Amino acid sequence: MSGLYHIAMLWVEGPLSYVEQLCVQSFLDAGHEVTLYHYGPVSNVPEGAKLVHGDAILKRDNFIQHGRTGSLALFSDVFRYHMLTQSERTIWADTDAYCMKPFETETGHYFGWESAHHINGGVLGLPQDSDALAGLLKMSDDEYGIPFWYSDAAKAKLAAQAEAGNPVHVSELPWGIWGPHAVTAWLQRTGEDKYAFAQEVLYPVPFDLRRKMAKEGGRKAADRRLTDKTTSIHLYGRRIREFLASRPDGLPDDGSLIDALLKKHGIDPTAAPVISKRDKADAAE
Repeated sequence: MSGLYHIAMLWVEGPLSYVEQLCVQSFLDAGHEVTLYHYGPVSNVPEGAKLVHGDAILKRDNFIQHGRTGSLALFSDVFRYHMLTQSERTIWADTDAYCMKPFETETGHYFGWESAHHINGGVLGLPQDSDALAGLLKMSDDEYGIPFWYSDAAKAKLAAQAEAGNPVHVSELPWGIWGPHAVTAWLQRTGEDKYAFAQEVLYPVPFDLRRKMAKEGGRKAADRRLTDKTTSIHLYGRRIREFLASRPDGLPDDGSLIDALLKKHGIDPTAAPVISKRDKADAAE
């Protein structure tokens, strides 16, 4: 049994692309044990990762989806809070989190700033007795709840809609409401934000530079963001997959950062291609 923290991930169903393969493999190669939770058939899972049905953590008849995008991020947010509450010595990692070096923590807290304004929960470690974790879990029980961190005017507007019999569902609120927005607010409310890493640790490459990770010409710009304190790189899964799918053969440039990481971990991108939204829709027809 590894002395390192266990890594837990979720992939609801379907084949992993080489992006997710890379991220799962990076944790395995760093010495972590990895559990990939799922709800439907999953393929292209790296050898060594343990597959566990999500019902072991959270039984759901329906998955909360974001109203505008249809994303399952809201369900993923809820799932990770339940998982962390039920699991010892476990750190959550999204399937687009690449592990640079082993994740280590003495307190069980493991998260970081993605910008000057918010802490991202894409990599999230919280001890089971964390007050912030308890708050996040309770919050996610009410799909029509009003975020406490909203301004008085915004809260009053939502309250008025609820009183009029037209409460606003969480899926109609802004993107990330139960994710980074809630994580930041609850950690700040409980004072646990003091454990947050600087941006260079978990989110060194910002969103607006994400495509440079797939381009040979962007390699230096991406590499400059990495330091000896960096333990993870956020690859911006859905967005980077769509970008890669639009490129020749669906591959990153030779010599790009993502290309170098694929080669480092022995991942063959042609064996688990990225699939665009359009291709998925065509396949479903």
